[in-house]
Amino acid sequence: MEARVVGSFEAKTHLSALLDEVAQGGEVLICKRGVPVARLVPAGRAERAQVAEAIAELRNLRESLRLGLDWRELRDAGRR
Repeated sequence: MEARVVGSFEAKTHLSALLDEVAQGGEVLICKRGVPVARLVPAGRAERAQVAEAIAELRNLRESLRLGLDWRELRDAGRR
């Protein structure tokens, strides 16, 4: 679904109608002088997006942080 694009003045003037649209599952992109500054999305979708973004960041971090050791070597070293 494509977001509806509105200017900041229109968003301020018609906020109640925009919130109704978002509550029905829509998405609104608010621009200021043609530059996107905010996105209105249903609350549940925003939370899921934040969780998905956090998971992706953790996966990237995990890939960049390697000990250079195999876990089996560490396990076996502890058994000696």
